[in-house]
Amino acid sequence: MIISCDSVNRHSFFLYRHSSMFWHVCCIVYMLRPGTANEKLMKSLLFSCTLLCQLVCFSQQNPDSIKINANVALAADTVDLLKDTTDPRPRHFYGDLKNDDPKYNRRYSMGLVLARVTSSNVFGWAYSRYVMKEEWAQISIKSIKNNFKYGWEWDNDNFGTNFIIHPRAGSDYFNVARSNGYNFWASFPFALIGSAQWEWLGENTRPSKNDLINTPISGAFLGEILYRISSNILDDRKRGRNRVWREVFGGVVNPTRALNRLTQGKMSRITPYDVYQQEPLNVTLSVGAHRVNENNKFGTGSTNAIVNLQLDYGDPFEVRSRKPFDVFRLRLESKYGDDKRIIDNVLGYGLLFGKNLLQGNNGMLAGVFQHFDYWNNKVFELGTLGFGPGIISKIKLGKRSNLYSGLHVAGVPIGGNNTRFGPDSSEFRDYPFGGGWEGRIEERLNIGKWLSLGFNGYYYWIWNYEGSKGKSRVGILKPLMTIRLVNNVSIGFEHHIYYDNRFIDKLNELHLKTTEQKIFLQFFFQDQRRYGRYH
Repeated sequence: MIISCDSVNRHSFFLYRHSSMFWHVCCIVYMLRPGTANEKLMKSLLFSCTLLCQLVCFSQQNPDSIKINANVALAADTVDLLKDTTDPRPRHFYGDLKNDDPKYNRRYSMGLVLARVTSSNVFGWAYSRYVMKEEWAQISIKSIKNNFKYGWEWDNDNFGTNFIIHPRAGSDYFNVARSNGYNFWASFPFALIGSAQWEWLGENTRPSKNDLINTPISGAFLGEILYRISSNILDDRKRGRNRVWREVFGGVVNPTRALNRLTQGKMSRITPYDVYQQEPLNVTLSVGAHRVNENNKFGTGSTNAIVNLQLDYGDPFEVRSRKPFDVFRLRLESKYGDDKRIIDNVLGYGLLFGKNLLQGNNGMLAGVFQHFDYWNNKVFELGTLGFGPGIISKIKLGKRSNLYSGLHVAGVPIGGNNTRFGPDSSEFRDYPFGGGWEGRIEERLNIGKWLSLGFNGYYYWIWNYEGSKGKSRVGILKPLMTIRLVNNVSIGFEHHIYYDNRFIDKLNELHLKTTEQKIFLQFFFQDQRRYGRYH
């Protein structure tokens, strides 16, 4: 099928300016168009392949100056993975590096990284201006002066653009620096600069308040997660087919880093030992069906297919010093059915700094976490970013039984919540921006090897920054149960209760309650270095 360029809308362009592969944009645009049932299925599959595959910009760099001695003989895939007792580099309990090796991941100059961020914006603007003839790209000296003269405004982009596509673009800015040797904190300013460049210089509309906050902050959240996952995939000691597949999958997860590796010569270099920080990673994949009930009657409603992916990175109960995102969780759920939205929710949090308070059979990690929450379903739309304290704990109840708990509270500097009945179905914004706070509780009781009982709860309290002085209180309760069938395969059931209380003004209030059920098969892929299943 040939997709006309005329069908590409503006928020697809925002993503494209960070990409050098036009087919990525076409896939996203195609997914946004209505179609038949078969086309919707294709959209779901295409989305899974393209969400994490957007590129940031062209890379013009010289290869690393570090070279491996050609006289060192390394047979393919024969490098011992065990810790070298003479290796002075810090390692964690599982034997992997606690930090990227600076010898093989040198820090490039700030000017070079800034030039890459700027060149990506210039390329994106030029394509939008001269190829696609977009009106908003018709910039001039006058429009730039007006942007500085009249200041910020809240933009009118739709919900998915502001809370998914813009943070994804911010992650590309972030990874330009991260894959050039900068740590988490040092990479953030480049995400901020890239966003500011585009807002003031790349469009003839006034700079967006929400983009200048959400794009770099949520971009750093998603960017660090992509960097960490790609580090778990990559291994510069490998050769042959094993190495090729690692580079391919690492590039799918983090295309920005792949471009840097290509131009730095890292894709072809062979190192004598491991050079990237790696942490244990557990992956949980669930596939099944769900129903949003009619009039809250159990079991009623149309049936939709769902796919849920959860990533649990790092061991929160290992006693050690911590860096940002040494522990994180990311959960993504997509759906296929009678609703055109493919992404139902993206939820995650990452540790910024913290300390282990207990060890042994009972463990606890307390610290400050960054949160990313995105809900977009038949019931409501809600997107937030947050920062606040939290704890993750485990209590051993018997030889094979344990209780895992998570409790978080966070301030929300910016969020968005639809205050009308039902979710947004247009290409323009019909929700106010606001702020407030959020809370999250996660419990998982594992009883022996075969039964797990769980409960997840979320609460959001958002006040409007603009328009009417309204506020929203959203609560989500999710009890669940899984029964192990064989090996790593379980069958599960989950019940959802949504409470959406919207106080639009002093005279208008809206109180909604919706229920939903899910049944699914769950596949649990446990990193052998990290024991303990918890959700």
